[in-house]
Amino acid sequence: MLIGELARRTGVATRLLRYYEEQGLLRPHRDANGYRSYPESAPAAVARIRDLLAAGLNTEEIAQLMPCAEDDGPVQACEMSVRIMADRSVELDRRIAELDRQRSHLAAQLDASLATAAEQPRHLAATGRSSPQSARNHAAERR
Repeated sequence: MLIGELARRTGVATRLLRYYEEQGLLRPHRDANGYRSYPESAPAAVARIRDLLAAGLNTEEIAQLMPCAEDDGPVQACEMSVRIMADRSVELDRRIAELDRQRSHLAAQLDASLATAAEQPRHLAATGRSSPQSARNHAAERR
């Protein structure tokens, strides 16, 4: 199938499919006229690439996983795939912990700001701002 057909079948723009090719994620054959020709398994490969990107892997990591993937199946457990996915999982855990730390720090800052504002109720009324309690409720809803 040509790149336009692959784009139509997968919902992925041709420009992005060319990028996947540049990254070594897709390997079309070139016809005599120079057109890219993709195998029937290409839509499944594109779906796998999209799934792995959604899981937080980058294109370099996905390219390393490709030898562990079957044409139409999922990535198989091999030394490379297990290492890459475990490393990414550890990195995500680190990022989540950092985001939790930042959220706690921000909540402490908000609580301190609201406590100061509670001491000055006339100022809030004069400026038309919401009460400290409604600000706390709003902050809690966002968490």
